Amino acid sequence: MYERKIPVDLGCPLRLTMSLIDSKWKSCILDELRNKVLRPSELHKIFPEATPRVLDLQLKELVEDGLVSKTVYPELPPRSEYAITALGQTLIPIIDAMIEWGNQHTDLFMRKYGSGMK
Repeated sequence: MYERKIPVDLGCPLRLTMSLIDSKWKSCILDELRNKVLRPSELHKIFPEATPRVLDLQLKELVEDGLVSKTVYPELPPRSEYAITALGQTLIPIIDAMIEWGNQHTDLFMRKYGSGMK
């Protein structure tokens, strides 16, 4: 697991919250899990530009932080599924606000990224 070189400021609620969702894929993973349980392979298909190692590491961190649960089924071949937890659900309004803000400011992204946007 990634270890921070600079400790998190425990006196700043914003930095604490950001420490849980500050990676490129964590908020996207939570957004995908908001309404359905997904297997790792399904998440890899949803985010093909994310390397499997990075996605797996971020899923592991989300589980360790209690935002996502992982269920492993004892069968052959082994099967696992990820689901958002009640704690993870409390971040959905924040993610929705970020999505809404992004929708309202697409002109900014067009200026910044131009034709490189999908």
